[in-house]
Amino acid sequence: MLADPADQQRLLTLAELDSEIGRLQHTAKKLPQHARIAELMKNRQAVTDDLVAVTTRVGDLELSVRRAESDLVPVRTRLDRESRRVEDGSVTDPKVLRGLMEEVERIKRRITELEDAELDLMEQLEEATAERDELATGKKDVEETLRAEVAVRDAEVGKLSTEAKAIASSRASEAEKVPAPLLALYEKIRAHSGLGAAKLHRGRCSGCQLELTVSDLDAYRKAPQNEVLRCVECDRILVRTADSGL
Repeated sequence: MLADPADQQRLLTLAELDSEIGRLQHTAKKLPQHARIAELMKNRQAVTDDLVAVTTRVGDLELSVRRAESDLVPVRTRLDRESRRVEDGSVTDPKVLRGLMEEVERIKRRITELEDAELDLMEQLEEATAERDELATGKKDVEETLRAEVAVRDAEVGKLSTEAKAIASSRASEAEKVPAPLLALYEKIRAHSGLGAAKLHRGRCSGCQLELTVSDLDAYRKAPQNEVLRCVECDRILVRTADSGL
């Protein structure tokens, strides 16, 4: 391909702008906030799972406490009824009275058992409720930190994006000055290697950093100024300058 040397020089400007845009995009992808956000999201999911589990346990324990209290009601009612019979003198038969008193004691023991079971459930409920509240506070703290990190990341990405857009605008203006065939070749190479053109600097390709052989340099030296040179290693367009070593 043949192209005016001045147009070939413009490719170096394009390459510099493309490199800067690439650097900004890479910086945006590698911001430290990305890793912190990922870790915070992982932590939030873990604490959310724990919170759901303990909230379910709290609900189950609340139901169990209500059932325990409900179970006590008829037993206490029966104790009151049988105790009144013992105390009001309505039962005069000694044998029946003795049996009734034994029944009262049995009911009292049963009430003690039920109250102990209810107390144990209430203690479990208190512990589970405290754990739930602690997890809820922890989740809130994680989410606040996450929002802060996202805000910082978005601000940084926004700045980098604005800078990249400004450079892209300059690049578009510069690209308009390059003849279509030459620009198409540049873009094709850039799509493949990330950099479409490089400077031939002191006998070395500044793209792949290959030091060219004597025969390659001799061929480049003999090539017409408007011939578009290509690196024998990376295939990028080689642009000659005053310090190319030719």
